[in-house]
Amino acid sequence: MPFWIPITIGAALLQCWRTALQQKLRHLLSVNGAGFVRFLYGAPTALVIYFGALLLTGHGPLTPNTPFLLYSAAAGLLQILATNLLIMSFGYRNFAVGTAYSKTEVAQSAIVALVILHEILRPLAWAGIALGLAGVMTLSLAGRGLKPRELLAATFQPAALCGLGAGFLFAFTTVFIKLANQSLPDPNIVVKALFGVLVTNTMQTVMQGTWLAWREPEQLRKVFTTWRSSMWAGTLSGVGSACWFTAFAMADVALVRAVGQIEIVFTLLFSRFYLHERLKRSDVFGLVLVVAGVLVIVLNH
Repeated sequence: MPFWIPITIGAALLQCWRTALQQKLRHLLSVNGAGFVRFLYGAPTALVIYFGALLLTGHGPLTPNTPFLLYSAAAGLLQILATNLLIMSFGYRNFAVGTAYSKTEVAQSAIVALVILHEILRPLAWAGIALGLAGVMTLSLAGRGLKPRELLAATFQPAALCGLGAGFLFAFTTVFIKLANQSLPDPNIVVKALFGVLVTNTMQTVMQGTWLAWREPEQLRKVFTTWRSSMWAGTLSGVGSACWFTAFAMADVALVRAVGQIEIVFTLLFSRFYLHERLKRSDVFGLVLVVAGVLVIVLNH
């Protein structure tokens, strides 16, 4: 099994865990405040991981060049905007549609990567992506009673447009992450990936921190006063980002995102066995589709 696959699965698990912690912070912080902690407390974690990798490999510190900084800044900004669009989709009445359309990120990543990075996927990889997409949409729309025709009609609702926009920006985020890695001449792709996490997280801390200082100064203060809780979300985010960036450097971005859909399986398993919530029949069917899509990709790479 290629090394990027377990790294991606680990990234998905850490992302699921981090999201759960951020949800707990929502009773203390605003949406922007809860989002900011992943960068503020994730950057120090990224710094430790990066220098740890330098010590283990005996590699010297990397020097950023202009293309690397521009790609990293673009990836960081687009990730923030995509997250805000996703949250906006939740604010509209049709929550399920917004969520489902945001999950088209995997397919959009494949198309964007094909155009910009010239990453050509095998037919079975496209089949795996389609299975996974069908699975996450089944899970997102479970119990909503939306037939294919109704879903198509709902595409132009604000929730759906925000969801599609979020998926589109997330797709470009992953492409810019890979372009940043490729712009550094060093042959060690893992060290470059970890350096990318450090630089991007630092830039995102400045970007969103500046916004909070301007628009929500009270939230900026709360981010520091809640550090005992917030630091764990940031730590998980830093480690998870290190896994994501490394996987993107090793494999096609669409494949990484497709395997990363296993996150929704972790979420539902957490719901069933930790929160003791019952799974519906449609949930089980959606899980089977997601796992089948991941297996199709894993078994052919």
